[in-house]
Amino acid sequence: MITPFLAVVKKELVSVIRDRTIIISLLIQLFIASFSSALLLGMLSLYDSDTIMRVSGEGFKIGMVGESPLSSFVRQRGLTVVPFDTLSEAEAVFFQNGVSAIFVVPEGIQDTAEIKLYLPDNEAVSSLIRMVVQEPLKQYENYLRGENGVEVRYADLKGKPATSFEFMYSVLLPMLMLFPAFVSGSMSVDSLTEEVENNTLQTLLSAPLSLNGMISAKITSSVIIAILQCIAWLSLLRLNDIAIQNVGWILLLALIIAGITSTAAMLGAVLLKDRERSQFIYSLSLLAAAAISTLLNVSPITTLSRLAIGDAYTGGWNVAIFAVVLVGLYFLLLKLSRRMTA
Repeated sequence: MITPFLAVVKKELVSVIRDRTIIISLLIQLFIASFSSALLLGMLSLYDSDTIMRVSGEGFKIGMVGESPLSSFVRQRGLTVVPFDTLSEAEAVFFQNGVSAIFVVPEGIQDTAEIKLYLPDNEAVSSLIRMVVQEPLKQYENYLRGENGVEVRYADLKGKPATSFEFMYSVLLPMLMLFPAFVSGSMSVDSLTEEVENNTLQTLLSAPLSLNGMISAKITSSVIIAILQCIAWLSLLRLNDIAIQNVGWILLLALIIAGITSTAAMLGAVLLKDRERSQFIYSLSLLAAAAISTLLNVSPITTLSRLAIGDAYTGGWNVAIFAVVLVGLYFLLLKLSRRMTA
């Protein structure tokens, strides 16, 4: 019957709202989303180190020993250059935190120029400085080539770096779309095993609803929560002027993946009837499924990425593959569900 089914769905959604752990996790996601630009920058700087050069590093003081055109390139980058006559003078200021790093550059034009860079012991700061000074060093390298008669032709390509594009659509978007699905599976395990551990399963089955109907209602509630999170994430991405194609197919795929994870997790809970073991098997199954899907080139990560960029060869048929998997798992769950009452 529809009414008892919806009643169970409502009961599960209300229990989620009352669960402080889940509410806190949702609030944390919203809090992080409010700083999406800073989050994106931080994650992208790990994925693409050149990104940090375009948005930070200004304000560093760089000690320069020796007269060299490198000084002008460093200044153009937005850094402050402090000239020194000798390395000992520069080191004295460096150890007093007067400068962040020291360049020792040979004067004049030579066939081979050996540049020494002195960095602080702090690994995070030294890594950041290395990122920041990459561009001035590249410019100085080109300058030395020109002075030695070596001509290199470069093409000035407009647009965002390819790595930024790659990170956005192959890492960030799939992560945001699939993470709610992973959580929904974990919620499904807890939902069913709690009924067994609290001895409330028989009471729930006394309602005019079959065991399969009760299990389906619990899966439905988990999928609803997952898809609402996906809609929120897509909306936030669009608000940040990130172009996403095939939004409908992306949401449908996210819904199907949430259904797959919830059904698979529920299948483990039906067979084991224990929360800890079910959660453990569910986690291992996720890792195995991710590895197998990558090897078979049917990964949901790849499909999501191609849908988001509007790939002409990716569409409904690719989503249908995952729908077939969901149907197969669901019918298997219906066949084995009677073990809950055995």
